[in-house]
Amino acid sequence: MTIRIQIKRAYEEAQPSDGYRAFVDRLWPRGLSKETFKFDAWYKDLAPSAELRTWFGHKVENWEQFKDSYRSELRAPEQQERMRELLAAAGKQAITLLYAAKDTEHNQAVVLAAELQAMSTAARKRAPRKSA
Repeated sequence: MTIRIQIKRAYEEAQPSDGYRAFVDRLWPRGLSKETFKFDAWYKDLAPSAELRTWFGHKVENWEQFKDSYRSELRAPEQQERMRELLAAAGKQAITLLYAAKDTEHNQAVVLAAELQAMSTAARKRAPRKSA
């Protein structure tokens, strides 16, 4: 079974179909209170480094380099472990990565979702198959 990973702005209302809701920004979303924002865990250390986030500045012309640089950050052993922890915490639920950026196509959650999906797929291929 393939795990379903979706992304959603933090400002969108939570839905039962969201499954495990992981907030993946380094900074708290402007205008949201901790009492009303519904999420299961805050993975701020999985967000891009402060330096990379500042350099990117959500400028579309920096997107391709940002993706490459962020993927490099995510390949560090401690980041790989954090991604495994997120996948384990979700269990068999769908995962919704929550982010605050206005741009729905050019943000770190897009990159992280792809990396988590690849990790999940690779782990599934390595897992021993049940015999009949």
